[in-house]
Amino acid sequence: MTPDMQDSTQPGSGAAGAWYPPRPEYQPGAAGQDPAVPEPRRRARRPVALLVAVAIASGVVGGGTAALIGGATHSTAAAAPVAGAPVSAKSGGSVAAVAAAVGPSVVEITADSGDGQSIGSGVILTADGTILTNNHVVAGADNVKIALSDGRTATANVVATDPSKDLAVIKANGVSGLKAAQLGSSAGLAVGDPVVAIGSPEGLSGTVTSGVVSALNRDVTVPVEDGSGNSDSNGNGNGNGSDRWPFGFGGHQYNGQLGGDTTTYKAIQTDASLNPGNSGGALLNMSGQVIGVNSAMYAPSGSSGSAASGSASGSIGLGFAIPVDTVKAFLDAHHIAYNR
Repeated sequence: MTPDMQDSTQPGSGAAGAWYPPRPEYQPGAAGQDPAVPEPRRRARRPVALLVAVAIASGVVGGGTAALIGGATHSTAAAAPVAGAPVSAKSGGSVAAVAAAVGPSVVEITADSGDGQSIGSGVILTADGTILTNNHVVAGADNVKIALSDGRTATANVVATDPSKDLAVIKANGVSGLKAAQLGSSAGLAVGDPVVAIGSPEGLSGTVTSGVVSALNRDVTVPVEDGSGNSDSNGNGNGNGSDRWPFGFGGHQYNGQLGGDTTTYKAIQTDASLNPGNSGGALLNMSGQVIGVNSAMYAPSGSSGSAASGSASGSIGLGFAIPVDTVKAFLDAHHIAYNR
């Protein structure tokens, strides 16, 4: 069955729920959290699964996610950045080689708004700080900050978005000599191809997971993030913690109606572990080329925790990424440079 997934970014409390990234509420001492709006309203459990957007959102009252993960700090990648040089892992083709080569090209993104904070990932496109991410990571943000693999931080501005594709580009300020990733092609992908995912799940920057392409051309349907936390005219997922984000799967809708403002895109399905915070990170082939942008994960119906409690379940090996050929069309339309 081809799942009509919802792009999720918000954690929820009930049985099933789609989460878009921004606005969960952090509680000190909570172990990690799924991406969600602040404290979703509890609903009766249903025997369905939920699609969770892989960005972390925290409420105004909680603080950052990284602080909740046992005092975790930004990790330093094994390979030191080389000024302006595109990266690839042409030698070896191992997970370790890909991680060492591309790790410095993936950043952690923190986006603050009046509703809270969203934490996601991004892929460096140019040496002077052009960075690719998901729209749901930065939508509605008043302030955006990036953290590089070597520990440096910088502010950033949103320069291009396409909510219908859940893609965005930001530009970091005052940086140079960054290591730009190389964008490959998703056209030749086959089920079973090995892949590597790099991002900042739960605020743990530089996390590497691996797996295979599980399926191609999966339909993922999600609410269009308008920057205010509203997912539809009915108020579902309105960013104030009163509800969970609705989503569509298998011709059905859960956690309320999707409303009129939705978008569906074809996605790469992978069993590489994706968790809240991976949104906007890189899905790579064994040559170290970006073949997709991680955007959503599918979680079981037993997930009942809110973003504040961090008790919602994590990855079960059903992750989704936006194909890089879709990404390149978006970048070309906005005249944004990248390594081909």
